[in-house]
Amino acid sequence: MLHRKIYQLCEAKSDVWIYLRDQGRWLERARILDIEGDVVTIRYETEDEDEVCSWEEMVRLESIGAVTQRLSSVTKTGMSSSDLLVSDDCPEAEQIRPRLDPDK
Repeated sequence: MLHRKIYQLCEAKSDVWIYLRDQGRWLERARILDIEGDVVTIRYETEDEDEVCSWEEMVRLESIGAVTQRLSSVTKTGMSSSDLLVSDDCPEAEQIRPRLDPDK
């Protein structure tokens, strides 16, 4: 099952967060480049104070404990629900409306 899901994420070419349980660390914003047998090739970047390093690792499928993918994100700072963009094509039931508060 995990092999199939990792293959789908490889084909999608999207950023994922991968937990390597044998090393006890997360690889953030990694790309799954290839799967060959039980070896997964992963590319990711790390940032230090003055440099950005790009890494490519080959890990065994059994050492991958979890894979997560960001579905969406919205900034919290300086934004109210009325500032969110709503498409006119969006069904009425799914549109975000400002909540009317009778106490205000």
